Amino acid sequence: MAEKKSSVAYHSLPHQFGAELLGTFILVFFGCGAVATAVLLKVQSGLWQVASIWGFAIALAIYATAAVSGAHINPAVTLAIAVFRKSEFPSRKIIPYFAAQLTGAFLAAALLYALFQGIIARFEATNELIRGQSGSQLSGMIFAEYFPNPAIFGVSKSAWSLVPVGTAFLAETVGTAFLCFFIFALVDKRNEKAPGFLTPFFIGFTVAILISILAPLTQAGLNPARDFGPRLFSYLAGWGKIALPGPRLDFWIYILAPFAGGLLGAFIYERLIGDHLK
Repeated sequence: MAEKKSSVAYHSLPHQFGAELLGTFILVFFGCGAVATAVLLKVQSGLWQVASIWGFAIALAIYATAAVSGAHINPAVTLAIAVFRKSEFPSRKIIPYFAAQLTGAFLAAALLYALFQGIIARFEATNELIRGQSGSQLSGMIFAEYFPNPAIFGVSKSAWSLVPVGTAFLAETVGTAFLCFFIFALVDKRNEKAPGFLTPFFIGFTVAILISILAPLTQAGLNPARDFGPRLFSYLAGWGKIALPGPRLDFWIYILAPFAGGLLGAFIYERLIGDHLK
């Protein structure tokens, strides 16, 4: 979300659908691609490097597509805008935007799999993982997200106790609340301190900061399309119940918590800051 209403309003809904699909595709391809190379090949130097790639991916996606669709590239952002910025985004566009975002995320995951399938298979063989069975979260985390982070804590039930379901839900809610709070602040035309053409970078690196803190807990989804699109692909690609519904029956957390957090963050901004701006 980084474009003025006057620009976006000129474009038809099919064009906006295409832009949202492409923007989410860019986000997931580069972001999940960074996770893939970190997990499979250990070529990233720590969590911040992966987080930074996510940040740059978001900034590039916004620069590329915001003029047409506003670059929500996240259903939680779309819902928050529809609720709190009704004059800028009519509710009839919610479902088309959701569909575009989910489709873009799914297609990006499919392309990543086409590129890395041989390396994924080698990783699974080396680590004695059977895809679709317990433990294959270690390869499935390229696409879907799990808590706690399997690459850090493993996949045993003793690891599960470190991040209970309630904690995971809270982490995803808080992270998405921060994200939407800052998005609303950065794109608010009433905000004289907004960074203008640098807004996409500030949004991207808001996500990078959140990933650096929350990824050890939940992999920091913060975006229902980013999780569910690749998760659905991985379900079809052989991860089965490890992807859906997940080993802890937990996939719903990465959908409901970001929606709740997005609304919370937007509400806090509007009531504490936005309502007091001219």
